[in-house]
Amino acid sequence: MNMFARWFSARPTDVDVDPHRGLRAAAEWLARAQDATASGGVSAYYDMDKGTWAGAYPETTGYIIPTFFRYATFSGQDEYRERAIRMAAWESDIQLADGGVRAGTMDATKIAPTIFNTGQVLFGWLAAWQATQDPRFHDSLVRAADWLVDAQDPDGAWRRFASPFAKHGLNTYNTRVAFGLALAGRELQKPEYIEAAVRNVQWALGQMHPNGWLENNDLQDNEHPLTHTIAYATRGMLEVGLIAGNAGFVDAAIRIARSVARTQRPDGGLPGRLDADWRPAARWTCVTGNAQMAIVWQRLARETGDATWTPAAERANRFNLSIQDLKAKDDGARDGIPGSYPLKGGYMKNRYPNWAAKFFMDALMLQLETDPQHA
Repeated sequence: MNMFARWFSARPTDVDVDPHRGLRAAAEWLARAQDATASGGVSAYYDMDKGTWAGAYPETTGYIIPTFFRYATFSGQDEYRERAIRMAAWESDIQLADGGVRAGTMDATKIAPTIFNTGQVLFGWLAAWQATQDPRFHDSLVRAADWLVDAQDPDGAWRRFASPFAKHGLNTYNTRVAFGLALAGRELQKPEYIEAAVRNVQWALGQMHPNGWLENNDLQDNEHPLTHTIAYATRGMLEVGLIAGNAGFVDAAIRIARSVARTQRPDGGLPGRLDADWRPAARWTCVTGNAQMAIVWQRLARETGDATWTPAAERANRFNLSIQDLKAKDDGARDGIPGSYPLKGGYMKNRYPNWAAKFFMDALMLQLETDPQHA
């Protein structure tokens, strides 16, 4: 038995799950979250305690856009392509004059551009431009990317324009921003974006312990980072390494991914937080982190040809499928993915965040595309 299993109340491993059904349900939930705002943007989360949807969230709406384009192709349902275009148009409508994207949800009282949120919307504008060739999306993408490059310090870190809603302003998980920049640089043939991305990952590697653990890698508790932000940082290193042809970045991502995999329970769940020795620092699981790590492990299997990464990813997907409530009477809970398991855990307590459903969909589509038994 995994040495960390005693920390948790594990899910039964014999739960009947269907990846196709779970994927479809999550897409329908995200569609409801978009409709709840009546703006084109996607509600940040559903709050079980209040029975209400939060305001539209520019950051995560941005990276839901490529998920919906992908799902439209995967499912053959053009509705999701149309929804993705509406999201991208909304993002362009609310883009700040300097090119940045605002922190927080649309009902936040403070309006300020922030690095991380801007980096996440790059994914959406790029996907929308590729799908439509609408110059508006190209313009928004370039303005945002240029703003990020201008805001970067010479050592590769982003110290200005931190979110006013996060405790820590210096973040190694900004490699997820670097990923968006590198992708834009490759697709738009702008090497300066890739160079900026490489500088950020190089800076982040300077924050790495010999065992792969990263300093400055959490929203609130840098001593015990969430698997959510650990996965952000890992995926950023991996993808920038692949785009830039830097094997050292890929190796760093592998070191982290292996350490996280060792903490996985037999039922597929991960501890919600980990300490500097890769020991559990929470009794609950961060469900978003489970899904993101499933993506990282599947990307590593695909890019390295090492199939030993696949079982951990499939276990994580199965765990997340097993806690998706497809029969809840509450429209905000039914088909959604909770922030924590149990629901009262320490991340997004009693809430269903849209980013959990987004990464859940991405992880399932990766699995279904590569597993002939589920094709």
